[in-house]
Amino acid sequence: MPRVTEIFRHPLKSHGREALKQVTLSQGAAMPWDRRWAVAHEASKADGSGWASCANFSRGSKAPLLVAITARLNETDQSLTLSHPNRKDFTFQPDDERQLSGFLAWVKPLMPAERAQSARILHLPERGFTDTDFPSISINSHASLRALSKHMGQPLSPLRWRGNLWIDGLEPWVEHSWVAQRFRIGSVVFEGVEPIVRCLATTANPDTGLRDADTLGALNALCGHQDFGLYARVIEPGTLSLDDTLELL
Repeated sequence: MPRVTEIFRHPLKSHGREALKQVTLSQGAAMPWDRRWAVAHEASKADGSGWASCANFSRGSKAPLLVAITARLNETDQSLTLSHPNRKDFTFQPDDERQLSGFLAWVKPLMPAERAQSARILHLPERGFTDTDFPSISINSHASLRALSKHMGQPLSPLRWRGNLWIDGLEPWVEHSWVAQRFRIGSVVFEGVEPIVRCLATTANPDTGLRDADTLGALNALCGHQDFGLYARVIEPGTLSLDDTLELL
């Protein structure tokens, strides 16, 4: 049976990921704390009043060194600890404007000089700055990743894809056929919405932040498109954990 092997959330959009063992999901909502905050750059039009597209934020497709950030969230005081191989660990509270300058100083060496620089942090507690204009959960397949890795002749880390849930035990690429398909993981019922069109962020190594794999070219050559993974929405709330099985409904 297909089963969950990894669960991730990304509290600060494009600035780190955090592994979980279990998560409780609400109907029509994104994963709790996932992309709750996002770093708006100096050319951004976003004001924090609602969802905004990824073009408004500092992100790995334009600043690949960001891909190597990991994050640890303390839910009690809503503080984040960011780690990167080229920087000392940094802990701060994204909602405290007095701590913004410290974060901007920490992240500045990771931003290309020719790109719009990080300027402020926005938060969207109930909705999250998901990559979609609806609250989504991203589902990814290890079988598809292995097929792509084999085609490219190099191992690819799941961390390149910034996914929420990773499933093993599927046939390669079958998840792309689940648009409008309902499925259950743990006690949560999902519905597939659309494949995930991938960007340059996936070309960067999550250990180093250096671009070292033409993932987009490989996807186009192998599949005829740049899709990897599936965006889904939560239809029935519940809890899921590592090793829970996936059942098509």
